[in-house]
Amino acid sequence: MGSSYLLLLLKRILGFIGVLFVLSLMIFILARVVPGDPARIALGPSATQEQVDAMRLSMGLDRPIIEQYASYLWNGLHGDLGRSLISGKAVSGEIASLLPATLELVLVTVIIMIAIAVPLGVVTARHRNSWIDNSGRFFSIVGVTMPSFLFAILLQLFAAHFLSDWPLLGRIDQNLAVPHGPTGLLLIDSLLAGRMDVFVDALRHLLFPALALAMSGIGQITRITRSAMIEHQRRDHVLTLKSFGVPDRVIVFRYLLKLSSIAPLTILGLEFASLIGNAFVVEMVFSWGGFASYGLEAILQKDLNAVMAVVLVSGVFFVVANILIDLVLLMLDPRLRLKEER
Repeated sequence: MGSSYLLLLLKRILGFIGVLFVLSLMIFILARVVPGDPARIALGPSATQEQVDAMRLSMGLDRPIIEQYASYLWNGLHGDLGRSLISGKAVSGEIASLLPATLELVLVTVIIMIAIAVPLGVVTARHRNSWIDNSGRFFSIVGVTMPSFLFAILLQLFAAHFLSDWPLLGRIDQNLAVPHGPTGLLLIDSLLAGRMDVFVDALRHLLFPALALAMSGIGQITRITRSAMIEHQRRDHVLTLKSFGVPDRVIVFRYLLKLSSIAPLTILGLEFASLIGNAFVVEMVFSWGGFASYGLEAILQKDLNAVMAVVLVSGVFFVVANILIDLVLLMLDPRLRLKEER
């Protein structure tokens, strides 16, 4: 069992390394064909042509494209993603300072998705075609169709009217001394430092942005969980358990929920990976100042090095999330493991 898991893990890792290689090649080529001279962008419109030529030499833009890519790949493997054309700072340093904010937001978003969507999917499946089911399906449709920024604005209006003391902008109250911990995640670092005041304040700041970001995923996972639960209720082994008088609660939580979690987990992994790069709208509404909004600013300013780094880091999270989800699915469903071993 252990060796088979290691072999499957190795196959997944090798496959996703190939995906990252292709991704790095694609974004490098796209960055080179985009209109605009990176040296001119870095120096600004007032720079002379001699200064631009000197900058092109320092950036290595005079070298053959293959040599430029090889240098980019080698530096990237050593954590050097180049310098921002706008700020002149190391892109890896800027991303490292901003990524924890988005990562914390996304992790809390995923927790909210699981806490709301899975029970809602189970309840609607158990009360199929009732008013509970109809209400749950209406809620999931609204979550899928309404954009996240609209939820964010509605939550801000709600808080402004009914919760006047609720924080709506930023990650933390400016009057609080933020502990500098090893993770950069305020919730974890505040607990490690024993600062419950920081923990509570950070959680209050997190709740509305995470809820706005989670609504789309809640709608999708609710619908998929409901469909999977209804489908598995018709299976022979479930009908056999019912015929033997096994309580519905035991059937649902011991058997059905495990069988029905395959599809929602797959969607959850894709949602986690996509939220890393797509949270910029909610971050802008709540002035979150994270990795996603940094990527949007890089695109608007044509900061090519920053754009390439953001896409590559998002790709890494997509790969890691898919590897973890694949391993969890293989543990939950032995049929998938047997299929992979053939």
